[in-house]
Amino acid sequence: MNEGNRDALVAEAARRIHDGFERYNLQFRRITDRARRRFEERDWKGQFEDIAARVELYERWANRTERTLRASLGDHVTDHDLWPDIRACFGLRVEAMPDAGFMKTFFNSITRRIFGTLGVDPQVEFVRPPPEEGITSLTMRRYPCWNELEATCAAVLRDFQVRVPFADRAGGAGVMARAIRDHFDDPGIDTRCLRLEFIDTHFFQGTRAYLVGRIRMADRSQPIVVALRNADDGIRVDATLLHEEQIGVVFSYTRSYYFADPTSVVAAVQFLHSLLPTKPIDELYTVLGRLRQGKTERYRALVEHLDHTQDSFIHAAGDAGLVMIVFTLPSFNLVFKVMRDVFRPPKKTTHAHVDGRYQLVARHDHAGRLIDTQHFRNLELPRERFSPELYDELMRECGRTVGHDGDQLMFHRVYVERRVRPLNLHIREVDGEEAERAILDYGRCIKDLAETNIFAGDLLLKNFGVTSSGRVVFYDYDEVSLVTDCSFRELPEPDEDDFSLQDPGTMQYVGPNDIFPEEFIRFLSLPRTLREAFMEAHGDLFTADYWRDVKRRRQDGEIAEIVPYVRQSVSRTPIPL
Repeated sequence: MNEGNRDALVAEAARRIHDGFERYNLQFRRITDRARRRFEERDWKGQFEDIAARVELYERWANRTERTLRASLGDHVTDHDLWPDIRACFGLRVEAMPDAGFMKTFFNSITRRIFGTLGVDPQVEFVRPPPEEGITSLTMRRYPCWNELEATCAAVLRDFQVRVPFADRAGGAGVMARAIRDHFDDPGIDTRCLRLEFIDTHFFQGTRAYLVGRIRMADRSQPIVVALRNADDGIRVDATLLHEEQIGVVFSYTRSYYFADPTSVVAAVQFLHSLLPTKPIDELYTVLGRLRQGKTERYRALVEHLDHTQDSFIHAAGDAGLVMIVFTLPSFNLVFKVMRDVFRPPKKTTHAHVDGRYQLVARHDHAGRLIDTQHFRNLELPRERFSPELYDELMRECGRTVGHDGDQLMFHRVYVERRVRPLNLHIREVDGEEAERAILDYGRCIKDLAETNIFAGDLLLKNFGVTSSGRVVFYDYDEVSLVTDCSFRELPEPDEDDFSLQDPGTMQYVGPNDIFPEEFIRFLSLPRTLREAFMEAHGDLFTADYWRDVKRRRQDGEIAEIVPYVRQSVSRTPIPL
């Protein structure tokens, strides 16, 4: 190949990858932009459908771009010596552009598909994290307070109004102002020292729109998030959140992905990280809907952590799984889940079915109760960092998906998610008051999931966990199903006659989707006081009528409000379509 032809191929390949990213990003933003209309029209069902549409978008465009490249470059597409030049050409064209890191991640996705890369190929991939853009590239709206906090808050609400008018903008401004004064525990605070700053976009999630910003003072700053609700009579301020712990829950790894369109997602993530310094960068990318970038950042954080630590991967705390082997690095807050080659009895599911359950969760409303999970392919981890017990079990039980690549263990498929404390262990380790709080939240977790059309399936305490904020979440998805796909039934009355003498045709058939809630009691292996407290608060979970009512409301299209903050004097009201 002469130099002119080579340069033309290099430029052509770089351009097509860039074009593929631009088309993906344009469609991503179009779906994101729909969130405003969904909120204005209270089209909650449409917004939940858009969650699934955005989740699938990246893979679709990466695959389409790969096919375009193969058709355009022909046999040259797998010329490994050509790709360092393609990478250099691509990098020069996108350098210093907003969100250039996203473009480089997309480039890597294409090379990994073309070459079937195991681990990382530094010859053709971008492996260094991009330089930080800084929050200066993020468009903000700023509101100096001229000694009239209510007027300043009213200006914020005026600038962030949607087509639906505020029911009481002055009242909402007063709610915001009182919350700020109460937070500083000083009704007479000198508001001349304050400036409110908000990212110039709504953050839409579920049935709420959020304004995300900070309060700037002479010597410090602190976060502020304002939750807006589209009520029957118009938009209302639903909550003003000022504590880092509260806001951390709003941006939790158990929440559904936001629909927001900041001028730079990278800068928005850096801004959010400045407000929530304990929140991992990768989770902030993920919660903004940029799942692949979140996955890239999580991998980078893991590699960097491994370079600076010496502890070993070990089995994660809790009972051994029948479907997955779960392991962790004690010094890092992740768990890794690898499917066994053969599932242990009594599990009768298949590998494909389990994969399908995890995909269902990825596309579904997480409701603050489902841990976000990332699916890694061809993940390499150093063999020397595995405990002997864990290594032996992986080799014995997971030969289809785990192998060796030199001094690395190669995981062809592995699920990665945040580590939480298993609920069955938690209630043994805490005092009675906390154990009761957790077990009651376990019941609330099952109900919250049901209100979003999720039936957890296996309700054993070991499949639920407690987050650092004390919230009970579900993390074992291999038996998850939609409530609307289940048939909830009462147990048949026992017959005094010998079953062996009955006509088989008269016996009640138990189908694969038949659920008998009365049997749930066997999942409650609890001390008497905790069992009694649970039964008093959540005894309805053991009745088929409760579940049939939930199913009916889901089939009727009713959407329940499950918000990540406390609303004082506001009931949990279902929202009709």
